[in-house]
Amino acid sequence: MSDTAANIELSVIIPVYNEEAGLAALFARLYPALDALNTRYEIVFVNDGSRDRSAALLAAQHAARPDVTRAILFAANFGQHMAILAGFEHAHGQYVVTLDADLQNPPEEIGRILEQLRAGHDYVGTIRQLRQDSAWRRYASRMINRMRERSTRIHITDQGCMMRGYARNVVDAVNACSEVSTFVPALAYTFAQRPTEIHIRHEERFAGESKYSLYSLIRLNFDLMTGFSLLPLQFVSMAGMLLSLLSGAFVTYLFIRRLVVGPEAEGLFTLFGIAFFLIGILLFAVGLIGEYVGRIYQQVRARPRYLVQAVLETNDHPSTPRGTQP
Repeated sequence: MSDTAANIELSVIIPVYNEEAGLAALFARLYPALDALNTRYEIVFVNDGSRDRSAALLAAQHAARPDVTRAILFAANFGQHMAILAGFEHAHGQYVVTLDADLQNPPEEIGRILEQLRAGHDYVGTIRQLRQDSAWRRYASRMINRMRERSTRIHITDQGCMMRGYARNVVDAVNACSEVSTFVPALAYTFAQRPTEIHIRHEERFAGESKYSLYSLIRLNFDLMTGFSLLPLQFVSMAGMLLSLLSGAFVTYLFIRRLVVGPEAEGLFTLFGIAFFLIGILLFAVGLIGEYVGRIYQQVRARPRYLVQAVLETNDHPSTPRGTQP
């Protein structure tokens, strides 16, 4: 790392996936917002295998602002969190802020996160005010947040907001990890010593649509719960023991009833219902164990988490704050 790179205070990491329609608007708001902070900064765009012209637009932006703009181009789509991890590994700033490219999180809010980092917090989470999402996404987010808080020790009020701030010690700790599948804000939270949260504005998506389908959100939360807690496994084990005791007591009751009252065919469907219920619990338990086994399988294969096709950067890229000398 060059001396000038070491003097960068702020790195802004922005994953990009099929955001061609909104990148021009992002550029128009992002650079003035960062210039107004009067600090040395860099912007690290990570193109996550976009199928549109996003990579070409990022290359053109790097050519226009090579002093502050860097672009990492993935060879394929590896997911938002892998893009953030790649940005972490290439970021030089003392503080790092992650930002979505869809302008739902205003770039003008970066300054408020930077203030909290400068105040000594090493992790700054954010809570979206007046969320501009559909009702089902808001309700699903609340339900999943409650499940996560009860199954892990990670306290993140709004896990769906990726605009967050990290100090260098937290970023270095995350870079030292080699997890194949992870939830970056939760992983960073486990290393933070002085975390905090602030409320930020939330706007409608400028263009396009959300890249997270319902299935993707479910998968993400499975990763979150199974990656940071053994409580689901312990809960299934305890439930299995309880059901075994109840089943044993019920069989004993049926045996005594048969001796006293005699056999009754009317209870056949009740037994079917109980059997189907227990089978459902068993299948759920097997699936949950499969989630943990699958994570182990992915980890032991030791495949690269992502493949970088190209990195667009210059040797000397920190910005010069307005009103200061380099």
